[in-house]
Amino acid sequence: MASSGKGKRPLVAHRRQTRGTPKETPRKTRTRTPRARRQGPIGWVAGLIRSVMRLFFGLVLRGVVVAALILGMATWYLYSTLPPVGDLLDGRARGSVTMLDRDGEVFAWRGEQFGGQIDAQTISPNLRNAIISTEDRRFYSHFGVSPRGIAGAIRINLSEGRSALSGHGGSTITQQTAKLLCLGVPYDPDEWESEAAYEEDCRRGSLWRKAKEAVFALAMEAKYSKDEILTIYLNRAYLGAGTRGFEAAAQRYFGKSANDVSPAEAAMLAGLLVAPTRYAPTNDIERSQNRANVIVGLMEREGYLTQAEADAARANPAELSAAAEARAGGYFADWVMGDAPDFLTSKTTEDVILSTTFDPRIQRAAESALREIFETKVSPESKAQAAIVVMSADGAVRAMVGGRKFKGVAGQFNRAVMANRQTGSAFKPFVFATALEFGFTPDDVVLDEPVSFEIPGSGEWSPSNYTRDFAGPMTMATALEQSRNVPAVKISEAVGRESVRQVASDFGITSDLADGPALALGVSESTLLEMTGAYAGILNGGTSVQPYGLRELRLQASDEPLIGQAGGLGERVITERAARELTWMMNQVIENGTGQRAKLPGREAAGKTGTTQAARDAWFLGFTADYVTGVWMGYDDNTPLTGVTGGGLPAEIWRETMIRVHEGLPAHPLPMIVPQGRTTDPQIAAPAPQYDGQVTGAQSGEPRKIGPAPQPSVGDVINDVIGRIFGN
Repeated sequence: MASSGKGKRPLVAHRRQTRGTPKETPRKTRTRTPRARRQGPIGWVAGLIRSVMRLFFGLVLRGVVVAALILGMATWYLYSTLPPVGDLLDGRARGSVTMLDRDGEVFAWRGEQFGGQIDAQTISPNLRNAIISTEDRRFYSHFGVSPRGIAGAIRINLSEGRSALSGHGGSTITQQTAKLLCLGVPYDPDEWESEAAYEEDCRRGSLWRKAKEAVFALAMEAKYSKDEILTIYLNRAYLGAGTRGFEAAAQRYFGKSANDVSPAEAAMLAGLLVAPTRYAPTNDIERSQNRANVIVGLMEREGYLTQAEADAARANPAELSAAAEARAGGYFADWVMGDAPDFLTSKTTEDVILSTTFDPRIQRAAESALREIFETKVSPESKAQAAIVVMSADGAVRAMVGGRKFKGVAGQFNRAVMANRQTGSAFKPFVFATALEFGFTPDDVVLDEPVSFEIPGSGEWSPSNYTRDFAGPMTMATALEQSRNVPAVKISEAVGRESVRQVASDFGITSDLADGPALALGVSESTLLEMTGAYAGILNGGTSVQPYGLRELRLQASDEPLIGQAGGLGERVITERAARELTWMMNQVIENGTGQRAKLPGREAAGKTGTTQAARDAWFLGFTADYVTGVWMGYDDNTPLTGVTGGGLPAEIWRETMIRVHEGLPAHPLPMIVPQGRTTDPQIAAPAPQYDGQVTGAQSGEPRKIGPAPQPSVGDVINDVIGRIFGN
């Protein structure tokens, strides 16, 4: 019931509270006071900067994301195109040619040598450590690109006054391998002018190229292991002297596998990476050794060598193998390369083995003889050149010197095979060979007297002797011995120029021979190789030879030859009797005539001097029972020689060569027929036997029976000519 009393409050129930619930207090309203803003231009500029910065960083962030996506996609694409490691180890566009001497030993290389595939896990630890120390000491820790290395390279370039990207590149081994692979672009001969142009493009260092190189390196790191990348690098790096890969270089320079090289040898090989041609030990061994010492220091710094090992490597630097040091047969090797089909030599895509006739000992003999004469008897300022060819009687070339110096570059001018020069009196033996073939004898007499010939279109021509005099009646032997011009011309006219031309041509003189009577005086041109081969035909008894250096050509992976011997004995040109009589006459040239400075101590020899008009060419060619040697001397520009004839310096070069060639060989008698009543020099041989139908001193060591000497076949006409020319 409600109360109605005055002054009392009405009854109201108390508001309930939940236990634990705090008593609600009224919130205070917090008023946000706006940040004070700068007023005026300063505030406007600051706001603009803030907006620009927000936009810039937003764009950069988006750009980084986009670049990362592009980089990832490019890397993935290249990753998907990379072939197996084995397909990348031999990237040569051309093959190689390895040449073996007569004993089967390597003496020369051509093309791009590839010694065979090697593996980073099996090569000598010395070599692996040398490469890592030199090229990329963080190789096993980076991801293909080394920012620290690039920064260091830029710093060095700038400190040396170059632009940031010129000089040192800071490339890792992975990046270098990418460059060796030309970023996966193979060589296409239809697209590129040459392989050299292709490789030059691969080595370009533009900023865009560097970027592509880095992406390719990242793809390689994703595709291959570190050892696989190093294996590709080991097999593809160019290391000078035509070697591709460290196995080929180790074989080329040291004659051993890359798996077996010492610390000093490994350092020398690693030192080639910076400049293969400059530091190739075949170019300058001292410079290569100095570079190797730097690498040894790097290996010591990285802890791969102890101080004692490093000191031992410096004290015993790497040396070239005997074959590499000799660099023998440069001219010979060029000649053989040019003599075989180019698709199997200079343009081969296979690895080819050439077995040759080359003899390193004889080559050294010829080179040292030439060097001695020029050092002791020729002015140091002289630009005169000389060439030497040494061959066996069957035409097998044993040594070839194409000039005073071979600079180690293939394709140099080879004066032994490329220079066509007038032969002078060195041609005369073919005139006398023709006469002997017609039945004349060494003791037949010819008049050395003034004579004239009417040359159609040129008028009268009168030959003269070198001595500017006339000696009257003399035997054919004396005429050759003294190299008399008039008798040689008269004999040539007697037997017929065409017969002389035929004999010379059949002996191997392939150049165009003169038509006029001056033919007998050697006005025609020939090469030293041709002339030496023609003289070999006289030594072997009158059978022509084709000079040859190639015995067999085969592919490296096969034992079956593709090409056999290209040359050797040919057809008979003159009878054996005529050849043996001519040999005796040429022996008298050395014993008593113009070639006496070529005389060999204790050994029979035969030869002939040759000097051309105005002494532009000087020759000496001759032989013993064992070897035939030809020497030419002159200037490349046809400048006349001063005070030089064939019987002078060329004869001395021939003598020094033959003394060295025959060192240690027993003296064999020349296969010659001595005319009745004549004897050879008693100091070097017993009195000569009379001819009785056998040839004495034959190369085989046994007498060989031959038929009677042929009679002249030109009948009464030639007899009449003989009667008018000869005085008996």
